[in-house]
Amino acid sequence: MIRAGHFAKGRVGALARASKAVSVLPRGVRLYSYQARPDTSEKETIVKLLYNIGSKKEVEQYLRHFSSVESQKFAVIKVGGAVISDDLATLASALTFLTRVGLYPIVVHGAGPQLNKRLEAAKIEARYEDGIRITDGQTLAIAREVFASENRKLVEALERLGTRARPITGGVFVADYLNREKYDRVGKIYSVNREVVESSIRAGCLPILTSLAETPDGQILNVNADIAAGELARVLEPLKIVYLNEKNGLYHGTTGKRIETIHLDEEYEDLLKEPWVRYGTKLKLKEIKELLDTLPRSSSVAIISAEHLHKELFTHSGAGTLIMRGHRLFSKQDLAEVDSDRLRALLMEHDPSIASGETTAASYWQHLAALKKEGGRYWIYGDEPYQVAAVVMRKPGQNIAVVDKFVASKAAVLGNITDNAWKLITRDHPQLVWSVPRADDNLSWHFERADGSWAVGDNIVFWYGVEDWKQISELLTSKFNAQNTTSSSVPSGTRAYSTMARRNIARNSAPMGRRSYSTGSSSGSPLRVGLIGARGFTGRELIKLIDGHPRFELSYVSSRELAGKPVPNYTKAQLSHVNLSAQQVGDLAKAGRQAVDVWILALPNNVAAPFVAEINTATAQVSVDQQPIVVDLSADYRFDATGQWAYGLPELHRSELKTNMTGRIANPGCYATGSQLGLAPLLPYLDQSRLPSVFGVSGYSGAGTKPSPKNDPEFLRDNLIPYAPVNHIHEREIGHSLTRMSHPQHPFTTNNPIRVQFSPHVAPFFQGISLTLHVPLCQSMTAKDMLEVFREFYQNEKLVHVTENAPLVRDNAGKHYAVVGGFAVPPHSEGGLAELANRRAVLNVTLDNLLKGAATQAIQNMNIAVGIDEYTGIPTPDEPTMSPN
Repeated sequence: MIRAGHFAKGRVGALARASKAVSVLPRGVRLYSYQARPDTSEKETIVKLLYNIGSKKEVEQYLRHFSSVESQKFAVIKVGGAVISDDLATLASALTFLTRVGLYPIVVHGAGPQLNKRLEAAKIEARYEDGIRITDGQTLAIAREVFASENRKLVEALERLGTRARPITGGVFVADYLNREKYDRVGKIYSVNREVVESSIRAGCLPILTSLAETPDGQILNVNADIAAGELARVLEPLKIVYLNEKNGLYHGTTGKRIETIHLDEEYEDLLKEPWVRYGTKLKLKEIKELLDTLPRSSSVAIISAEHLHKELFTHSGAGTLIMRGHRLFSKQDLAEVDSDRLRALLMEHDPSIASGETTAASYWQHLAALKKEGGRYWIYGDEPYQVAAVVMRKPGQNIAVVDKFVASKAAVLGNITDNAWKLITRDHPQLVWSVPRADDNLSWHFERADGSWAVGDNIVFWYGVEDWKQISELLTSKFNAQNTTSSSVPSGTRAYSTMARRNIARNSAPMGRRSYSTGSSSGSPLRVGLIGARGFTGRELIKLIDGHPRFELSYVSSRELAGKPVPNYTKAQLSHVNLSAQQVGDLAKAGRQAVDVWILALPNNVAAPFVAEINTATAQVSVDQQPIVVDLSADYRFDATGQWAYGLPELHRSELKTNMTGRIANPGCYATGSQLGLAPLLPYLDQSRLPSVFGVSGYSGAGTKPSPKNDPEFLRDNLIPYAPVNHIHEREIGHSLTRMSHPQHPFTTNNPIRVQFSPHVAPFFQGISLTLHVPLCQSMTAKDMLEVFREFYQNEKLVHVTENAPLVRDNAGKHYAVVGGFAVPPHSEGGLAELANRRAVLNVTLDNLLKGAATQAIQNMNIAVGIDEYTGIPTPDEPTMSPN
């Protein structure tokens, strides 16, 4: 059995103090009475947002890790000048996010591109020697202005987001001339005044430093920002040194792929021999090695973009390039060649079977000796301080090696030594197999490194380098003592799933243990659902709804970020997230509904097309009745003109959904759903010469999980953020879809479409939408007339309620229906423009953006598509919840 203490890609993170405890700052961090304190409820909300980029356990692990150091030892972040000029808003948002949970990184910024631009404008040639800018008096004078300006820009951007920041343009770095004759006014730092930085943090302000230094007698000297950040790190010894760049890491010069991790002790010498490691890349690696050689082994360097800073800091998988010292690793084929006492201590602490007393280290040594005596082989892998250890076995006659144990201390995990050990193991063994309990905390680590997996009962078997399905079948058979565990059969009474994580392995049919879909609506057989894109808020609501649905069951829950982690809020079976590529979805779709009845694509806009293309290609020869249903929640197919996609707003397009033969459904947008429900009954009375207007306000869950001002609770506090004031995609969707449903009853066509004005806003509440509609009328109506029109229009609809009073967001949040009400008309005016202006209807619509605006509507569409009752699995109260007026 494999057990990793907490495997990671070394993504030793930040946000250390976003604890869910009552105290504002966690233990181990200095608390000053005058320091600005983040609101506890706000911090809890932010931590919950972080759970969307990593597991709760991941986030909390890193929070605890950083709670153990003083504020100034959290991180030094070097910001390139290009980041400030090109990505200032993202940078400010990322830094603000950290301060919201009490973290205060020290920011050192450059301004190279801006300085070059100013020098060019002043007709001063930028000169370099050995890659160092020659800084004469004119250049230095402009440099001081540029640094001050860029520093002010960043500070002001932070303060606009409510983050206290302190501009520090001098007084920190003390330097002497590097080589006055050669470089002129360029400095070499020999001292750092840390008190200037620490006083800023004590005051609850982010310190924002330029890299300019001074001599003891006050002469300003230019210093490269990378070097300044490094010198600051040598003094403060932070856990993280972060270099922000627009490329999001270092990239391999041959493969073009991002390098995820570098362990200098093990890899540095070989890396320098690579032909693509030269010039700036070689210099950067040498500087980083020299820096880390002077710091504790717990320190690491991350090269990352501002956009992905949070993922790099708070998740195991990370997002950029992580560089650490690590330790040299060993591989031995005899127990006598290792320190058995230290190996025993590691196993006793981290191996479940030995730690629990189920077996002993001595018994395990005997087992290894017996294997060798029988003609088998074993390999013991570890690092010099025995923080990680793995045992790989191969029995006589076996071609595929078995990873029998893999244990690691917390230090090895945070130091990312586990990944380095895995590289060594896979170098020695091109084919591997291992098993892990479903309940293991580290499933995501295994999924990321495996080429495939098969889960049956309480275990998951992983394999690496095995592409022959017959070999995989034999492995599964021997592992579970089953008569036949190929793709056509699984042990009775168990729920199985498989995933090909990196290589595609053909599967000709779905497991027979799963019942196939029956077209008869009376059948009670389960309908299998594949959910692609489960990380977001809508994905979570879909999982809850499917868990409570009497017919739907989840077969695949795919998320690149959450692969290997257990699926929350699902009780029908034990499922873990997988990471299915478009091609893998296509492979599964070849079996039609024998594999998956309904595919839900809960992906961002402009991402669904490859998945749809693979499904279409794979099912081209599949009969119509066995074609899987595809429900796309993005905007990608809402404007379809081919007739292949039905628009999934049942209250207005039910006949189209029921007669659709392709099984392709475009789920509407949340704002678009509410707006159309408010406008559709009034189409016969609409004045075509004037435009309806919709004022929309959404909770910040509608802004997604990627950190930004639009989902930052502190920035939203006592605030309302307007955005996309014209040409919002929902503005176009409302007009396009209403035009489509109005024909032929109303005189609207593609040449004479309905148009609307739509103004969206984000509010401080989490979920829910409130819409106020102003609808120009071609005839006078009373509020009572409107109420009757709407009641008649929606009289048989269980998910649209019509009320006389205006509905409230708080009443509708968490509910599966929309509410239309608050009907009003202006006082009547006689003649002229005043009469025309007052001939309009005003009404309100509320709905939950995550439910009727997304997940609930998707279930409603799926029910229709598979031929069962439209409201199956959806709560449908007779009356809406209404607060007393």
